[in-house]
Formats: sequence, C-alpha cells, structure tokens
Amino acid sequence: MVPAGARKPSPVTDGSLEEVISEKQFAGVLEGRAQVFYRLTNSLLQRADGDWTRTHFYGLISETDTLEAFLDDYGARYNRTYGFFRELVASIRGIALAGFSVAHLERRFESYGTILTPRESESALASIRKSRAFLLGALRTLLGAAIQEATSHGIAVPSEGLAEEDQVRELPRQKLPRNTDQEDLEDDEQKIAEVAAKFLQVCGMFDDLGVRRIVDEDERETYLRSVCSEEQARVYEATVHNLQSAYDTWVKNTVIESGDPRLPRLRGHASAALHLLESVTHLVHFVERHESGLRDEMIERRLAALVDRARVRDYTLNHVLYWAAQIVRRGRPLAEDLLPTYTNVQLLEVTLGDDVSLHARPAALIVGIVNRYGTPVEMEIEGRKCNAASILDLMVAVGSHPHARKFRFRGDEKPLRDIEILFRSGLGEEGIDGLPSDLSYLRSGP
Repeated sequence: MVPAGARKPSPVTDGSLEEVISEKQFAGVLEGRAQVFYRLTNSLLQRADGDWTRTHFYGLISETDTLEAFLDDYGARYNRTYGFFRELVASIRGIALAGFSVAHLERRFESYGTILTPRESESALASIRKSRAFLLGALRTLLGAAIQEATSHGIAVPSEGLAEEDQVRELPRQKLPRNTDQEDLEDDEQKIAEVAAKFLQVCGMFDDLGVRRIVDEDERETYLRSVCSEEQARVYEATVHNLQSAYDTWVKNTVIESGDPRLPRLRGHASAALHLLESVTHLVHFVERHESGLRDEMIERRLAALVDRARVRDYTLNHVLYWAAQIVRRGRPLAEDLLPTYTNVQLLEVTLGDDVSLHARPAALIVGIVNRYGTPVEMEIEGRKCNAASILDLMVAVGSHPHARKFRFRGDEKPLRDIEILFRSGLGEEGIDGLPSDLSYLRSGP
C-alpha cells in the first residue's frame, strides 16, 4: 500500500532515454523534413552551370548542414538503410563548401590586384574555372543520387523547385579578429613589418612543401599523402587565415594602407591563397572521410562510384593547391620590399661574460624577444647563421659552437635593442624577475 500523500511509483522501464523508431516510420519523418532540401535540389539542377552563384552554394551548404544534423540526431550514420543517404548529404555539403570558396575567388580575383603576370592570371583563372566546373559536376551527380536514394526508400520527392525568395540568403561573413597569439604592437610601422614577416613565413612554408603539378596518379597520391593530409591542410589554411586576420586587424583601412599600394596587393595575395586553401581542406576531407575504414565499406564504394577519387586528388593538387602556392610565391617580392621600408635593419654584436653561457633558458628569452616584435632576426655564430625566432635553430647553432663567446644579430632595431639589454643583464641568469623593466614582458613566459 502506498502511504497517504506519497507519489505512486512510475511504470518500470528499461532506463533508456532513447526510443527506437522503425525505418518505415523514419521514412515519413524524413520525407517531411527533406522537402526544402529536395525543392532546392530541383532548383539547382535546373540551373545552367554558369548561373550558380555564391548564394546558391551557400543555400546548399546551409540546408545540408541542417539536414545532416537532423540525420545524426536520429542515428542515421549507424543505420544500414539510411547510412548512405546521410553520407550523400555530408558529401554534398563538403563539395559545396569547396565550391563556395572557388566561386568567391573567381568573382573577386581581379579585384585582389595581385602582381601575377597577365599570362599567370589567365592560367590561374582557367584553373579556378575548371575546378568550379568539376565541383559543379560532382554536386549534380551527388544531388541526383540523393533523389534516387530517397525514392528507393519510398520517400516522396517534390517535383517543384524552391522559389527564389524562399532560398537561404548568404549572411555577412564577419568574425572577430583571430588575434589570441598577437601582441599589442607599439606603432603602425611595426605592425606592417610583422605582417610582411608573417607573409614571408608563409612563403617558407610553401617552399618546404615543394608544391608542383604531378600527372602520374600514383606519384600524385604518394605526394599528397606525405604533405596534404586533412590535418596538414587545416594547418596551411589556418596559417594563411591568421596572416590575413593580422593584416585586417592592424593595416586594413589605415592611412598607411591608403598611401602604400603594395599593402592591399599583399593582402590580395593572402586572400586569394586563403580561398584556394579553404577548398583544398574540404576536398581532402571528402577523400579521407571515405577511405578511413570507419564507415561502411559498401557506402564508401558507392560514393567512389559517384565521384571519382582520383579526379578529386588531381584537382586538389594540380589546380587548387598548385595555384595557392604560386600566388603566395608571387607575392614574396611585395613582402621583401615592404620589410625594409617599415623596419630599420641594423647589426648588433654582443659578447658573453665569463660567468654566463647561452644555454636553453636564455636562448628561450631571445626567442621571446624576437617573437614579441614579429620581424625577422638572424643570429650568427662563427659564420653559422640561424633564425633567432626558433628555439631549435638557436640551440643547434649554439650546440655546434659550444665555446663561442661572440654573437652577431641582424634585424630591426627594436628587437636588437632588447637583445642587447638582455645580454647586458647577464641573460637573466640571476632570475627573470631581476630583468630590467624594458623586458618585463618576458616575465609572463618567453
């Protein structure tokens, strides 16, 4: 008997927070939810390739993003009947993201004012247009497959398109600056010098990659696997994105920018490369998600039959990544020309005292000074030169000349001034808190 005033016990359940829905029931739920997607699909498939704009890519991205989340909420990824449909939707979204970046670049390319030669510009635009055409072809194939997949499960697909006024409108692509790793710089010239230095670092990154066109499929695959995994592609994209964000934070719309035409051109090179690298990331993701072995083997084979993986890799390297690298390389003279304009390059020679040595801790303080100002500083020990912003380069150089007492630095006067103060202060060997106030920024960690 239940005591007076007490609540009656709930019916016994299995404790699960989820209710299993049958595949037949889900077909009805999906049919209602996917109506907008299929009406948009009809509208897009009726358009000529040349009529697709950024807005159409954006609408497809937005709708597939929402639909993919809906499918994931119902666990479609792990269902034999709907797993392939879910992968189709995810693939459409990824290819549309790549297409959005390429379409944006195609429209804006001339306005970036790069210093590519007319022939280079023509070749770059030809690759961009070919890539856009390939991506549109892939999207048309995937959208057609999505229609067939729905009808095979008894899902009614509408025949009408989506009215223009009902399509998703592109929202402003505005974000706060990516500046968590940026110092508060002292003056405008220092800011420009750091942007130029960052651009040269990006040039060095692409030099190390040795990007080149490769016709042979096996050789191309080997190369991309070594230098352009999805993780690596995201690093390249983020590096250039940070460069552009630094420019927009410190230089864009300033008086100095309006008076120096080299500056917007430098940004044009960074922006063009960024849009191409965004597309590279999405294309590499498309390939890797369907060869990881984490998804159903049959699903991966069916997708491979729709969009040829080798062609995706061809466009990834020989068109998109290739021109990203070329556009960065062609911008190098701008950065090299800007750097001495906005820095006062000097030489500094210092000698170690008898009671100190240049080991890891003081080397880290030197690196902290150089990174504080963001402009290149070169250190020379007995004829060997190294990058003073790299702790590894410094320690290798020092380790190669353990008895050296004299060091030469070449770079802007500001970091050289602080390096001289550091050496005069005994390299902080008596405690970092004892460093002069001019070096107080080192106390928070080099």
